[in-house]
Amino acid sequence: MSEAEVTVMSEKGQIVIPKDMRERLKLGPKTKLLVYGHGDTLILRKLVVPDVESELRALWKEIDQKIGRKRRPTQKEIDEEIHAHRKES
Repeated sequence: MSEAEVTVMSEKGQIVIPKDMRERLKLGPKTKLLVYGHGDTLILRKLVVPDVESELRALWKEIDQKIGRKRRPTQKEIDEEIHAHRKES
């Protein structure tokens, strides 16, 4: 943990996070922070938003591996599956 530093709140309620802390925590413009207050203590925590696209790609890859596919189905294969399923129903 780094040494404590002093910052001042503006009339608008804004505070400046010291530069070395911003760099160490990789805080840049538009970074979202969670703010917790308890008694006279204020805690800021960086909000990490997951990369949904990467998570979906990983999920599809895992599914493909489980079913033994080396590629994604073609539109024709998808249409044939839908047609076959509708015949069963």
